[in-house]
Amino acid sequence: MTVEEGSVGAQDLAIEPRRRMSTTQRLLLFSTAWLICLMPFLFWWSTWFGRPLSDRQLNEYLEDSKHPRHIQHALVQLGERMAKQNKTRQDAAAKQWYPELVRLAADPIEEVRNTDAWVMGQDSSGAGFHEALLKMLTDPSPMVRGNAALSLVRFGDSTGRAQILALLQPAHIAAPTAGRIVDTDKIGTAIHQGGLIAKLAVDQSGQPKQSVDIRSPIPGRIRSVAPTAANVAAGAEVAVVDPATEQVWEALRALYLIGQPDDIPALLPYERELPGIPVHVRQQALETEKAIRAREK
Repeated sequence: MTVEEGSVGAQDLAIEPRRRMSTTQRLLLFSTAWLICLMPFLFWWSTWFGRPLSDRQLNEYLEDSKHPRHIQHALVQLGERMAKQNKTRQDAAAKQWYPELVRLAADPIEEVRNTDAWVMGQDSSGAGFHEALLKMLTDPSPMVRGNAALSLVRFGDSTGRAQILALLQPAHIAAPTAGRIVDTDKIGTAIHQGGLIAKLAVDQSGQPKQSVDIRSPIPGRIRSVAPTAANVAAGAEVAVVDPATEQVWEALRALYLIGQPDDIPALLPYERELPGIPVHVRQQALETEKAIRAREK
């Protein structure tokens, strides 16, 4: 039997074997995949404030003015040591860095001062802490003022009561100059301190328009924001940001100890059964009002 013309022969059915990757290609592919997995971990590891630091690293980080996050990392680690010291008296060596905490109360970086104010509240016996915190009540940052006021409560000092009440209030953010809203975040979006809320296009007398970022001075959630394409005057309200749950929680706990009858109206919005108010915050608001009224008797 002969093979007809145009038919497929057995030799034509043979499948050409696949070309195998060379060792160099396999190593290159593996290295690339490994780096893709490694880079996010290295970034997280370098920025995670929970990473323990040695005493030598603490000294280096506290002096690293070129990298504010290093200072913050050291402050968080020092705060944890101080909290442990107060509980177990096992890390009294933390006191050697107390002068650094007093110095950093005047640091030019807001985030550093904010963390520092919280850390000094971990030990009410710290030399110079009380005086430094009192000065921080006039800080330009509302978050620094709030943290300083909360820490002062641990010293038995209610001087910062007004700043604590301010932590319960939403932030009303105004346009720094006249312009046109060109971009905004969505209402209901959770935002961190310094987070971008809107962009404002500013026309400067014939020059190309410049964009001005409008950022939140507090962490929280956007309650309202001006619509895109709206023209706003200088000083006009652009957005309202409700304070973050943790901020409200800490303020309510402080007012439980130092609150006055005049403070009760500020508590009432958090006593309501609303979806945006967690159960534990509502319960704390109710307990805080009860404690204030008990002191009034």
